[in-house]
Amino acid sequence: MSAVATTQKRVVFDFEIDFSNGGGLQGQQFRLDIDGDDISDAELADYIVDDMRLLMVGAVRILNKRIIEEAHKR
Repeated sequence: MSAVATTQKRVVFDFEIDFSNGGGLQGQQFRLDIDGDDISDAELADYIVDDMRLLMVGAVRILNKRIIEEAHKR
């Protein structure tokens, strides 16, 4: 059986999270599979906070967002 390379839409972005009790978290060149052709900054922020189970989040900034197509790697 031969493997067929399929392409997937992904969003590549940087993010900064400030915590309401001090401190913060940053990510660079973070990649996330998406359905469709775009995703809002608010949806990305919600996804990061929920998926990482972060508490006491103050502000979330999404930076340098771009949508790419690339072959699925699994």
